[in-house]
Amino acid sequence: MNILKKIYCRIFQKCFHVAIPLLPYREPELIRGFTGVPGVLAEKKISRVMLVTDPGVYGLGLTEPLEDLLKAAGIFVSVYKDTVANPTSANVEEARRQYLQDQCQGLIAFGGGSSMDCAKGIGARLARPGKSLAKMEGILKVMRRLPLLIAIPTTAGTGSETTLAAVITDADTHHKYAINDFFLIPDYAVLEPEITAGLPPQLTATTGMDALTHAVEAYIGRSTTRQTRDAAVLAICLIFENLERAYGDGKDLDARACMLKASYLAGTAFTKSYVGYVHAVAHSLGGRYGIAHGLANAVLLPIVLREYGASVYGKLARLARLTGISSAASDKEAAESFIEHIQKMNDDMKIPGTLQGIRKEDIPTLAAYADHEANPLYPVPVLWNASELERIYHLVQEEQKRDRTGNQTDSGKAA
Repeated sequence: MNILKKIYCRIFQKCFHVAIPLLPYREPELIRGFTGVPGVLAEKKISRVMLVTDPGVYGLGLTEPLEDLLKAAGIFVSVYKDTVANPTSANVEEARRQYLQDQCQGLIAFGGGSSMDCAKGIGARLARPGKSLAKMEGILKVMRRLPLLIAIPTTAGTGSETTLAAVITDADTHHKYAINDFFLIPDYAVLEPEITAGLPPQLTATTGMDALTHAVEAYIGRSTTRQTRDAAVLAICLIFENLERAYGDGKDLDARACMLKASYLAGTAFTKSYVGYVHAVAHSLGGRYGIAHGLANAVLLPIVLREYGASVYGKLARLARLTGISSAASDKEAAESFIEHIQKMNDDMKIPGTLQGIRKEDIPTLAAYADHEANPLYPVPVLWNASELERIYHLVQEEQKRDRTGNQTDSGKAA
């Protein structure tokens, strides 16, 4: 990246960092279980609500207990169940029309990050009916209050129940972009470990590594606060202690509860301190190929941390010592142990080291999307432009068989 762009990016990031105490960040109010939801809606005088979910969650019957409670309380429920893995602008528009047709007064997002992103997108379009989602890409482009939004996560990973971000894929161009606005933070959240108990092991693994990515990227960035650092460290500790337990035994409700707490804490951390190039690259891959966000983050995290090199040794070493991963005196050695621990978690949970389907000819365009998303917003340890980001895509390509240190093995093909 040229020096003038670097200066611009760092000044932009510094201004946001200085402004953090002045900005209207908030956390959703927590509701204790499904039984508390009807009372909240009654208090807000809401008698008709849209429940936004996906076919998998709906097909498993996970929404039925809540639907029954709401109907028993005399609250009409309009269910939108067609959210796709990377929610599209078409999803949002279809659901918005249903919301208006059924005269709904509030939204309940029930599912993983996709359902919550879709619900936030619906709310944004309802708040700004004359403005397309594409024109809300970026920072503070909504700027109007959404209808009441209650978020109920069924995965412990995205942290979307506490964040100001919604990630949407354009249905026509397949460009995946983020909308960031304080009005997108849900009003309420329900953390209910029982509904995560049936999550398949691989989804448990990748969504958990998504939460880890949030916490690590928030911690190593240049816009941290004491609060976000503390939240990130606690989230990382909880994930290291509980993710593989939840992966091995999905019915371990204590581990599930700890993972929901970790996801929530990681969400509060990156909402203020932002993420980094892991997310920017993952979003581009999700938009172009439909690669699940948690999987992309899990695979990319150790790769990007290695590429950051010495710029993150100090912070990763502190994390390694705080979490008990390493007591090495050398920052480099401790940092490498931390990255190796993440890689071993991926290996133990059968998360692949590369991603299938990335076409070499697409890489310049994908890198340009990642550059556009990340710079100047993300306060990353090292600034890379689109050309420099291309290396990350080559490292993660399925045909690039690499060992844990990132070196190409004899069986790998040339980039």
